Amino acid sequence: MLPEFPSHASAPLADQLAQRLGLPPQFETGRFDVERVAGIAVLAAAHSDGYAATGHLLGLLAALPAPTGTGERFWSNLWRSSGTAYLLPTNIKDKDQVLRSLAGEGTGLAGKILSAVDEMTPPQRVAAAEVIGQALAESDHLPDLKTQVIGELWLRDLELTAWRVLHADHKSPDAAGRNAFIEAWTSV
Repeated sequence: MLPEFPSHASAPLADQLAQRLGLPPQFETGRFDVERVAGIAVLAAAHSDGYAATGHLLGLLAALPAPTGTGERFWSNLWRSSGTAYLLPTNIKDKDQVLRSLAGEGTGLAGKILSAVDEMTPPQRVAAAEVIGQALAESDHLPDLKTQVIGELWLRDLELTAWRVLHADHKSPDAAGRNAFIEAWTSV
């Protein structure tokens, strides 16, 4: 099932289709040739990074114990070890950020995650990585790897993915901005 995206989420792609391929938003699809379809596919792929990163962010959270009675101990330990409440399910769920992320709008969740990681001191990060690594080692049956390593890799992935979500959300530069960028790099 594909998520439904808010109309503003497709605006950058629609703008690119109009600008680069001359396809107005109400263009009749019965007149596409292979070259136009290929052009649309290329532009869609260029704009998919934010959606893919948001999906990966949700996948990382789904790898942790569910925020139910059985996962309560994990979340309590994570809160104590990390020193931040930002990672708790009630705060991540705040204002339906997970539900909005499922619809392709992951910037709120990504911002909250980056705030949580930024708030941790190095010892808290090590302790949080141990708690996370222990849970992942048990659920993924990875007994040969050190829990500290597993947890640190998960935290790094979470942090980098959150950054990718925020970075992909930036607005595309206009034609003049793109041309200035190309000119600057070709004159070097």
